[in-house]
Amino acid sequence: MGAKRKECEKVLQSAKQLVIIQYKKTRGKERDALSEKRIAIVGLGCAGCHALQAIRETDGGAEIDIYSETELPPYNPMLTTYYASGRLPYGGLFPFGTLEEISRRYNARIFTGDRVVRLAAGDRRIETAAGRSGEYDQILIAAGATAFVPPSFGGIKNVFCMRTVEDAEKLRRAVEGRKFSNAVIVGASMVGIKVAELLHNRGCHVTLADMAPHIFALAAYPEVSGMIEDRLRAMGIELVFGKAITQAEEDTDSQGNPRYTVTLADGTVLETELLVLNIGTRAACSFVDREEIAVDRGILVDGRMRTSAPGIYAAGDCCQGDNLQSGGKQIIGLWANAGVQGRIAGRNMVGVTDETDGNILHNITHFLDMDFIGLGDNRLTGEVRTYRSPEGGFYLQAVYRDGKPVGFNILDNYGVSGIIKAQLIKVLRGQPCRFSPEQRGQLVRYGVPERMIDTLEAGI
Repeated sequence: MGAKRKECEKVLQSAKQLVIIQYKKTRGKERDALSEKRIAIVGLGCAGCHALQAIRETDGGAEIDIYSETELPPYNPMLTTYYASGRLPYGGLFPFGTLEEISRRYNARIFTGDRVVRLAAGDRRIETAAGRSGEYDQILIAAGATAFVPPSFGGIKNVFCMRTVEDAEKLRRAVEGRKFSNAVIVGASMVGIKVAELLHNRGCHVTLADMAPHIFALAAYPEVSGMIEDRLRAMGIELVFGKAITQAEEDTDSQGNPRYTVTLADGTVLETELLVLNIGTRAACSFVDREEIAVDRGILVDGRMRTSAPGIYAAGDCCQGDNLQSGGKQIIGLWANAGVQGRIAGRNMVGVTDETDGNILHNITHFLDMDFIGLGDNRLTGEVRTYRSPEGGFYLQAVYRDGKPVGFNILDNYGVSGIIKAQLIKVLRGQPCRFSPEQRGQLVRYGVPERMIDTLEAGI
């Protein structure tokens, strides 16, 4: 892991205990002028950190307690595959710094390694597995999400997931300690394809399986999925789609190494040395009483990130906020979205009115020398407009309904994604959305011909 890893572990060592990180309290005359509000944040990920910053920008005197189930600083789950593949140093997983730095910078207490087991909405009380209890004026639930493991895999001890830093460390140790000849990855998601890339680049034969009919089922149009799948097959990656997994069993080989047998609904049997699950996530809100706080797939919130219970807010992957495109409530589990929601929640918690009209589904990922960008809801159908560059590679598919764009897929051209995403959001907000001369120039520079730019603007 190297000297840098050891240095990071040394810095993090003090956080490896079930202790309160002490913070410096303001004293004297300054204390008399500061707020006496007590605030709790459950979870210290992207949403929690942005909320903490927003709170301190307005209220320097509120007492803030943070409850973190992990003993690690806040990290970006989407970076775990980069660490597992050796492309990111250990310290790069933690964009907000150490727990000590966060505690000192924002004058907050952090309870580490302690799980919240109950949130009583009526008196805004938090209870933890270690027996801690506290009542607060405002509470933010920012507990994120956890990897989903279906019942058919429940009896397997050595199955790998990819969500947490611990997951990434476990997989990295495994692939560095043993050369695997084959692997089955269940879940053709943005994370699943990155794990496939990691193993493929190490010479492992990879089978990517999903009960969905095609890759990136929640983001890609069938035509674009087909293009990606053709490229993957040409690389030697085996694809098994549209088949549910009915059973998974674990055994050992003659050397005592784990082996797995995965049975599909049609009777197909997959034998493998390494099994990785990237099936999806579930909102981490089991400690919430659904009789007190409205919960669907996640905790339901309004544009100010307020839950149905007074004084209790939610932000990030544990909550269902507004989908700008559909008008409904949806978990949009994206790093940037969690940051926006956390900041809005923090501001409202200290009396600064702020709100969001929601976000759209969007994904961008790079894998196996390919770029894929999906913008908007790929379930919406309409008129399809496409462009393919003469040299191949770059492909753009746009879907229009009633003359307005509802979604885009882009292959191998991340440079145009920001402009096109901004256009889609403006359309949804009813704002003027003609491309500016500068935007047209950038689109041309990245290979979009003028005629296609005119097509993208048609009907707007």
